Amino acid sequence: MIRVLLVDDQPLIRSGFRALLDAEDGIEVVAEAADGREGLALAREHRPDIALIDVQMPVMDGIEATRRIAADPALAGVRVVILTNYGLDEYVFDALRAGAAGFLVKDIQPEDFLHAVRVAARGDALLAPSITRRLIHRFVTQPLTTGSPAALEELTNREREAVALVARGLSNDQIADRMLITPMTAKTHVNRAMAKLRARDRAQLVVLAYESGLVTPPGP
Repeated sequence: MIRVLLVDDQPLIRSGFRALLDAEDGIEVVAEAADGREGLALAREHRPDIALIDVQMPVMDGIEATRRIAADPALAGVRVVILTNYGLDEYVFDALRAGAAGFLVKDIQPEDFLHAVRVAARGDALLAPSITRRLIHRFVTQPLTTGSPAALEELTNREREAVALVARGLSNDQIADRMLITPMTAKTHVNRAMAKLRARDRAQLVVLAYESGLVTPPGP
């Protein structure tokens, strides 16, 4: 059972998402919150698998709520997926740095939404294609401070290769095909790289790959 926390200040949005989730086998909405502070408290109370969190909310916004969830060792199993509109893409990088596992745009199709929740629950990074394009464009047009090369030196060559493929958006099965290894071995390489780089999840691994220069964004 995938346990979900909904955090959004718009009751209609929450109701719509809850109706979709509650109608799906294997998914349960355990709580709802109207702001980030309440969402953080409910995350600590219910320990959900997924927290779907809006960006702009009163009292505490989604970025700060994400940061506090990611910083709490007791909530290490909670994966935050940010709910955003197309016009809020400037928040994407900040939320990834804060610890978000991925993003969904609010006009997503119902079947894609349900699939995305399952993808996030199994530990894969989740970025809508439109957001991925804008994220890469930001790396191209606004270079960020290069990360520590010392951290990357801890990785084996195969782990570096796996991280680079994760940053290109490949799944473990696709990484396995590309590297001519089993999916389990690919997962092992990715997990070891996350541990060495202290990345909370695959989404943060993508950020680290670009920041460190391991992966170079394509040209505009």
